[in-house]
Amino acid sequence: MINLELPKKLKAQANQAHQVAAEIFRPISRRYDLGEHDYPVELDTMAAMVEGLNDSGKGAAGATMGRSADAKEKDGNQNGGNMSSLLNVIETCWGDVGLTLAIPYQGLGNSAIASVATDEQLDRFGKVWASMAITEPSFGSDSAAVSTTAVLDGDEWVLNGEKIFVTSGERSTHIVVWASVDKSKGRAAIKSFVVPREAPGLSVARLEHKLGIKASDTAVLLFENCRIPKDNILGSPEVNVEKGFAGVMQTFDNTRPLVAGMAIGLGRAALEELRNILTEAGVEISYDTPAYNQHAAAAEFLQLEADWEAAYLLTLRATWMADNKKPNSLEASMSKAKAGRTGTAVSLKAVELAGTVGYSERPLLEKWARDSKILDIFEGTQQIQQLIIARRLLGKSSSELK
Repeated sequence: MINLELPKKLKAQANQAHQVAAEIFRPISRRYDLGEHDYPVELDTMAAMVEGLNDSGKGAAGATMGRSADAKEKDGNQNGGNMSSLLNVIETCWGDVGLTLAIPYQGLGNSAIASVATDEQLDRFGKVWASMAITEPSFGSDSAAVSTTAVLDGDEWVLNGEKIFVTSGERSTHIVVWASVDKSKGRAAIKSFVVPREAPGLSVARLEHKLGIKASDTAVLLFENCRIPKDNILGSPEVNVEKGFAGVMQTFDNTRPLVAGMAIGLGRAALEELRNILTEAGVEISYDTPAYNQHAAAAEFLQLEADWEAAYLLTLRATWMADNKKPNSLEASMSKAKAGRTGTAVSLKAVELAGTVGYSERPLLEKWARDSKILDIFEGTQQIQQLIIARRLLGKSSSELK
């Protein structure tokens, strides 16, 4: 049974994250939206703070926290690193999604490390800043189509391939790379590798110019006979055809609710701004009067808010299940699908209902509308999430339902 009241400890963490969002992110949000690829120097202070929190065992979304921050409540529920990271990311994305993605040592690759790394690997990679490199020029949503290869040569893996749309691909200290160890064995041979920035054969081909999240660098990475130590593979190097690539896919069960949290934070920001604009325009929003008896804009607002609440609750559930070691692939996809779609719908409708003010750069509404789209795309598109949900509900395999 889930208690929807947040524990005091988590509330305190969320409040701290909100202060960061309000006092650091919001004031510089527009500056780094206009100055794409400029490095947000204000985040250096945060990097030092996060490192200090991780050293004390109180950190946020870093790789160390997946296993060290777990704490059981009196009723047996466990609220660990996943829940802590979710609440933090909701608050920081209320401030700015791009800046959240640019926070040092909080990359999506860190969640991958926390999900499947051994204790020895956690000791080595617990304080790194890890990007996630999955997508390639030949595929986007079909993760099984990985063409990057990893060949064992003595005590080293040799990686060859190209990865695109790598978040923090230029700034991070390490990259978690998906590569195949044996293409003849299909998706079962896809493994995750931790590649240090200084690894020979790794280079940044270019940075992308994007619609939104411009404070975050998005890179194309080349791996040309890139060599890394043998023990930098996450999980077992053995290829189990019967198991498929469930091991690497397990990462998504942790990261998809996090991306849902990003959309929830952005959506809440848009709702709050829209409410202020409507109130100043004389539109009253009532929870006691049926929507059909209210101003049309107020009725629209109530519908958006209801969708947002549903996304929030779905995401809490998926995250709680992850912390309590319950299989959550279905719930993770449900939260990502609902929140991704809701974030986009809320932000676009907010621009529309705010009229000329919403379309201008005076508030941040139009920026949030641009930022929101990626949250419905990366970590699995809306269509992929719905396909996964259908397979789980109908009991179909990937070969039976495509």
